[in-house]
Amino acid sequence: MQKCDITGKGKQYGSNVSFSQRHTKKVWKPNLQTKTIVIDGKKVTLKVSTQAIRTLKKQGIIGKKAEKAVV
Repeated sequence: MQKCDITGKGKQYGSNVSFSQRHTKKVWKPNLQTKTIVIDGKKVTLKVSTQAIRTLKKQGIIGKKAEKAVV
């Protein structure tokens, strides 16, 4: 299933509209990456959207600084 484990971001549905105004169904999927995060000393693999990864890096949960602090 295409859903972010942290934010819950999932598929979005809509229509492609051509020049002749024909509507065909379309699905937009989130950009999910599998990341391994250390939580309470345990490694957890999560499917995370790229937007959530940016937020986690900004908060210092993921990144070089966090990896040095954990090790």
